[in-house]
Amino acid sequence: MNFNSLEYAIFLPIVFCLYWLMPHRFRWAFLLLASYYFYMSWNPQYIVLILGTTAISFFAALLIEKCDTVRAKKMVLAGAVFVCLGVLFCFKYFNFMSASLVELCSLLAINLHPITLNVLLPVGISFYTFQTMGYVIDVYRGNVKAERHFGEYAAFISFFPQLVAGPIERTANLLPQIKTVKKFDYDEAAYGLRLMAWGFFKKIVIADNAAIVVDSVYSSLDRCTGFDLILAVLFFTMQIYCDFSGYSDIAIGTARLLGIKLMTNFKSPYFSGSLKEFWSRWHISLSTWFRDYLYIPLGGNRCSKFRHNMNIMITFLISGLWHGANWTFVLWGGIHGFIQVVENVLGLNKITKSKLQHIISVVIIFLICNIAWVFFRSKSITDAFYILGNIISANGGIDWYIRSGIEIDESTIYHILIPVVAMMVYDFISLKRDVIKWVGSQKMLVRWCLYFVIIFWTILMLPLENSGFIYFQF
Repeated sequence: MNFNSLEYAIFLPIVFCLYWLMPHRFRWAFLLLASYYFYMSWNPQYIVLILGTTAISFFAALLIEKCDTVRAKKMVLAGAVFVCLGVLFCFKYFNFMSASLVELCSLLAINLHPITLNVLLPVGISFYTFQTMGYVIDVYRGNVKAERHFGEYAAFISFFPQLVAGPIERTANLLPQIKTVKKFDYDEAAYGLRLMAWGFFKKIVIADNAAIVVDSVYSSLDRCTGFDLILAVLFFTMQIYCDFSGYSDIAIGTARLLGIKLMTNFKSPYFSGSLKEFWSRWHISLSTWFRDYLYIPLGGNRCSKFRHNMNIMITFLISGLWHGANWTFVLWGGIHGFIQVVENVLGLNKITKSKLQHIISVVIIFLICNIAWVFFRSKSITDAFYILGNIISANGGIDWYIRSGIEIDESTIYHILIPVVAMMVYDFISLKRDVIKWVGSQKMLVRWCLYFVIIFWTILMLPLENSGFIYFQF
């Protein structure tokens, strides 16, 4: 079930009430059952995958602690990682790799018939696979002790607020909270509700409305003018941010209702002055996962400059592939990696900037992100270059940049731009203070006026059909 569905609006209050009414010793089991029900609402069959991945990582961690030699521990770790990645590969990448191999062979005049698997991509498989792998690696490194209680560990892996699209939680943060005795805290619950309301606002008011324009342009590129293309590029930049950060806000807010604090996943990323800073603010749980479990093991920055830059490129190319089985995602990751290498070579991250220079840097990074998002959204690399090429070429003259070729409704544009301005103001203020906490500290009249505006605005813009979250496909 989606967060923005009627089913979830019924599911969450029931879970909330039963969770706080029952004794602590039963809560882990209730969370596990609720999480599995939540996951099975998409496809009951795929519960076998998450249960199997959970069991393999659980027993692998126990076995690692029992091993007497480093070599034996490495073998167990390698086996667990191989199985987890193997499942992910079969469901997410097998068809992509098979098709890529056929295309490569055709260039060499070798004719092959592609072998494909007729399977649906299980929702959230990339997220819970990384969470289980992170746990086993942490046990191997001695950062955490192997969990002895299978049920509590399974509840940690399948915790429903962050199961489908993160944040990708670490064992040391989430698992102890599931085990700890908690008492209901009104302030924490109120904070969670406010954060959820803001997440729904970003998803429904901004992301879903921006999707109307973006989808119409990307589905009919041959009829689009420069105005249409530029608008779609800018709107997708806002759509994907509000869609994904909106999901994260709802997930973190839901967890707060249950007395659990998940890690922050976004920190005003579009106000970043470099791509390195951008990735310290965007999808933080994933970027730190790749940092700790891939980039640093490759050598990080404790090596030659060439090797350091190679480590960055490898990390971001794999990060791009993690997002989807398409070369567009790999190229998207490659763009982010390449720009960071340029920043390193030129020493841009070490330069002290004036306020004006910082503003210029923020604008440049925002534009680079827009360009990179074109590859992320496009169905093919050809489509991406078509969009960027036509925007830059100006073959249609000035008129081509100020008129629409697919008759985009002006009211839709305003319905997006106005809340986008509100969202950017929120993000700018968030650079120095917790806006959600600040709202909660205001007088009752001010608070409820803000609540009314956000809730009424969100309800007013509810789409006729329920729309899923972009990152569910990853």
